[in-house]
Amino acid sequence: MKTTFKSLIAAAILAVPFSAPAQADLADILSAGVIKIAVPESFAPFGSLGIEGEHVGYDVDVAKLMAENLGVDLEIVPVVSKQRIPFLETGRVDLIISSLGANPERAKSIWFSAAYAPFYSGVFASEDTMITSAADLSGMAVGVTGGNLEDLELSKIAPSDANIIRFGDDAATLAAYTSGQVDVLVTGNTAAAQLAVDSPDVSIDTKLILKESPAFIGIKKGDFDLLQWVNVFILHKKLGGELDAISEEWFGQPLPPLPTF
Repeated sequence: MKTTFKSLIAAAILAVPFSAPAQADLADILSAGVIKIAVPESFAPFGSLGIEGEHVGYDVDVAKLMAENLGVDLEIVPVVSKQRIPFLETGRVDLIISSLGANPERAKSIWFSAAYAPFYSGVFASEDTMITSAADLSGMAVGVTGGNLEDLELSKIAPSDANIIRFGDDAATLAAYTSGQVDVLVTGNTAAAQLAVDSPDVSIDTKLILKESPAFIGIKKGDFDLLQWVNVFILHKKLGGELDAISEEWFGQPLPPLPTF
């Protein structure tokens, strides 16, 4: 009897770390009929104020699709970067869909979903420019903002005879490409997407991806059932093509392969 009792106690102790936290987070959202989601206040094309006074962008559309699938109303909460995690931790929002990158430090404070959005540094050029590898940059004028992440990644792979022209800021780099001063643009995909919107007569196509930095949905620690639902949502919408459609609208291309997390 004592052995059996001790065995039961041991089994219970071993089970604790693998048990889902007892939370009613998803149930509370469904009961209230509304979900509060943080989106970028001013970070186009992920989220920004549209011409009609409403927030628009990739993250906003993902938030709308999520609320629609939950069958609840959506309360958009525009945030700047430093507000995202504090707003989640204090309950001002239920989720963060705001181009949020995952790292070990942030993971001490919140939980992250699977990756849901493309965010990468890339090599861009006109549709008819043939670039399939870094070697093809040979002899080309390549524009990049000096000293930033893209510059560092480009320097690792560019052939010695590539004409790398470094500019003082992103605006100057983008202007150099639109004016034809450089043949190739090296920048983040969101900047390239915005350039395509602002200058529809300029051909810009993704040639190479230098560094992947996908975005994740932030969830309050302990909201286990909500985390599970969000991950199923992301998988379902990726497989069903809905996220690709949103990406096509805001980034001009389908999602790149999303890493699991």
